[in-house]
Amino acid sequence: MIKRTGYTVEEATKKLEHYCAYQDRCHKEVVAKLKSMGMIPIAIDTIVGHLITNRFLNEERFAKNYARGKFQIKKWGKNRIVRELKAREISRFNIQTALKEISDSDYFETFDDLAKKKADQITESNPLKARKKLIDYLLYRGWEAAMVYEKAAALYPF
Repeated sequence: MIKRTGYTVEEATKKLEHYCAYQDRCHKEVVAKLKSMGMIPIAIDTIVGHLITNRFLNEERFAKNYARGKFQIKKWGKNRIVRELKAREISRFNIQTALKEISDSDYFETFDDLAKKKADQITESNPLKARKKLIDYLLYRGWEAAMVYEKAAALYPF
């Protein structure tokens, strides 16, 4: 069997409709997929236009779902979510809209639970090293530095 590398615009459009219907995608992911399929720039623009028109591709919806999902499932803080959305070239307006999906009460409650859970898992006997491990973990997860340092001081007082 011979493997085909080229796609017609219609074939690529159908393939990308399924790609976007399966999971919300951002424009950058769709364009990268089309380039990997060997599509030329004018075909890419045509297909992306079709996907937007037919609501397969919606950057605001993607940003909202992404922010909600990463916060609820991976327990990421706003800094990490913003960083990841910027890497996907999402507009500042859509990033701000997406962050509104996370309520303040849920945000602080999740931060509290995550910090306590991680502090319980740290087996380091030296309180300074234990505090540093907690701080590094929370900062990597994208939580705000002021919150992290305050919580670390409360959990590991001297």
